Amino acid sequence: MLMKLARLSLWNRRGTVLMTWLSLTISIALLLGIDHLRTEAKSSFTSTVSGTDLIVGARSGQLNLLLYSVFRIGNATANISWPSYQRIIKHPQIDWAIPISLGDSHRGYRVMGTNTDYFSHYRYANSQPLVLAQGKPFEQVFDTVLGAEVAQKLGYKLGEQIELSHGVGAVSFSQHKDKPFTVVGILARTGTPVDQTVHVSLEAIEAIHLDWQQGAPMPGRQLSSEQTLAHDLTPKSITAFMVGLKSRMATFTLQRQINEFKNEPLTAILPGVALAELWQMLGMVENLLLLISLLVLLAALVGMITTLLASMKERQREMAILRAAGAHPWYLFVLIQLEVLLVTLLSMLSAAALLFISLYLLQDKLAADFGLFISLQIVQLTSLYWAGAILLLSAVLATIPGVLAYRKALADGLTIRL
Repeated sequence: MLMKLARLSLWNRRGTVLMTWLSLTISIALLLGIDHLRTEAKSSFTSTVSGTDLIVGARSGQLNLLLYSVFRIGNATANISWPSYQRIIKHPQIDWAIPISLGDSHRGYRVMGTNTDYFSHYRYANSQPLVLAQGKPFEQVFDTVLGAEVAQKLGYKLGEQIELSHGVGAVSFSQHKDKPFTVVGILARTGTPVDQTVHVSLEAIEAIHLDWQQGAPMPGRQLSSEQTLAHDLTPKSITAFMVGLKSRMATFTLQRQINEFKNEPLTAILPGVALAELWQMLGMVENLLLLISLLVLLAALVGMITTLLASMKERQREMAILRAAGAHPWYLFVLIQLEVLLVTLLSMLSAAALLFISLYLLQDKLAADFGLFISLQIVQLTSLYWAGAILLLSAVLATIPGVLAYRKALADGLTIRL
């Protein structure tokens, strides 16, 4: 009986209830959406590099090493000598290694020297491999494979030639114009820094610097692309390298051995730990977004209660008739509470539906443009906690009009005022 009366009362005021429902639906969808996105974004962020057990670089802080080796931000404090790299990767517990050589750029995009193991072993997100959208991996010294964003933003296609610049600035006056590279492959979009990287071989990095010294061309010793091929292009040093182990049980043992390497000072970091530390530094922005959505939700709930309070004057006669028919004051209090909870519950269901549809439609775009691999599983433990908190907050705020209805005297609604 009480439920039916609450439904009929809401239907009788359907215009106002509809606007309240829309406001609450958008607010709750915003709150749940931000909470879901921040959870998924954290998972996606910490999976920028996946399946890599250790990243090794010259002695420095782990965040600095992570930033320049994975995100192409900043520069290394020093390089790793090629003999040291060769000695370390012969460790019986190492399954594969990906060398990284940084220091050059192309029109503002970082150039990374590596080998073909990069295309075989590098993983991102949920252990997804790199996929070539067009072409093939580099085979010749002056071949290059472009990240998806580089190819799209600069309009490059297979077979085109590009020139690299010395240094990492967007504008460089030191260019390797005499040694052009041919685009032989374009990677599929990953939503990671891979998309913003120009990939070349380690031999190519060595070749373009044969006639350079201390960051400048050597006067009178300019070598053409063909002439460089006659030289030994074995790298003298690399910037860093990634390691995959045969058994993760050996991770900490190998990390300690590398950190104690006697030939030169090195640092080995666990990428997952470093990513978690970096995300923690960005947690303030995450919490700020959540706070804003909470305030929006609170404003919508207060608006709903304000609407109820405004309608109480119009409903005085309704309440008085119920009292005259024998309804206990508590009956009126529960009726108001039930109306609020019905509107809130309906808003939560519609907000969940709105969020699911929005994520379904935007899932591919978020992955392609922002590297956010968002799951459609929106019903999680945290979302259930939020649902309970929203219902509780609604019930608490509904006590204000409920108490007013409870305290109204019978004569207040039956007395006709002129």
